[in-house]
Amino acid sequence: MANIYPKLILDALRNVRYPGTGKDIVEMGFVSDDIHINGMKVSLSLLFDKPNDPFIKSIVKAAETAILTYADPNIEIKGNIEVKAKQAEAPKSTKLLPQVKNIIAISSGKGGVGKSTVSVNLAVSLAKKGYKVGLLDADIFGPSLPKMFNEEEARPLLEPMDGKEYIVPIEKYGVKMLSIGFFVNRDDAVVWRGAMAGNALKQLIADANWGELDYFLIDFPPGTSDIHLTLVQTLAITGAVVVSTPQQVALADARKGINMFTNDKVNVPILGLVENMAWFTPAELPENKYYIFGKDGAKNLAEEMHVPLLGQIPIVQSICEGGDKGLPVALNDNTITGMAFAHLSDNFIESVEKRNAELAPTQIVEVHNK
Repeated sequence: MANIYPKLILDALRNVRYPGTGKDIVEMGFVSDDIHINGMKVSLSLLFDKPNDPFIKSIVKAAETAILTYADPNIEIKGNIEVKAKQAEAPKSTKLLPQVKNIIAISSGKGGVGKSTVSVNLAVSLAKKGYKVGLLDADIFGPSLPKMFNEEEARPLLEPMDGKEYIVPIEKYGVKMLSIGFFVNRDDAVVWRGAMAGNALKQLIADANWGELDYFLIDFPPGTSDIHLTLVQTLAITGAVVVSTPQQVALADARKGINMFTNDKVNVPILGLVENMAWFTPAELPENKYYIFGKDGAKNLAEEMHVPLLGQIPIVQSICEGGDKGLPVALNDNTITGMAFAHLSDNFIESVEKRNAELAPTQIVEVHNK
């Protein structure tokens, strides 16, 4: 039995085209965001401009057929599609970070899987390829970015712009970065309630001069919390990358992380999974692989959840040493780990571009109604 989730349903509905327009019903905004899934039962609403639209019955029938054909033939959908009239859209608020092309959440279901290591090295690898990259450490209670860039003593400056003072991000290895760790003593615990932590993050986002960026990576705290909700409600996130180790206890939490982003209240697409600590390779035996946490756990989860596997990162001592010294291993493409992160960044770029192509207003999707 396939695992049913909203993106799978939306992808199936992209095969239904409204007659005479050349556009699919998802692109035209006909599919409401309240897709409800209960086991194999799926219910949703289709929104039409006119209550007497002559194509309502044929579109509903085509939608049922597309879901059974392209998602799963065992889905209970017949009779579960409600027809509604479109509501007038409320005026949209001013977009935060208008000069940023892609905002990416990097998340993990649990701590200790190397999410920050992946975030830092992915950012460095993207910068090496010539992209403009920003990195925000959103783990208010356990910031690690200053240590991993060897910038624990750095203190961001303020600069006036348009009558207001903005924080200037610290820049190293071509990456602009901010972390609460730059503003507190490194030995002091941050003891804040959730609302205070959320407000601090909003300041690091909205009150900083990030400038033009191709990719703005956000290193989310582990788990699922109100900080996650604050960020997805504050920013137009392009997509999420989920990091996990191959072991089952980590994969169980990774599933929850994926569910958090894809449920109908958050609705952030998953760009892919990263399997960290995929195998152990001794430096003196680079061809050997020892699967100490299990083999292909995240790879199998990616296949099950119908999302890309962006990369498998081995356990090598140099990754730990690089993080402790502020020398990310992605700086050197000639090492095993450097090549692994270069491969990861290539797949990441491809996944983001594919996602953006799906949302492009000029895109025409071929329809195959049966």
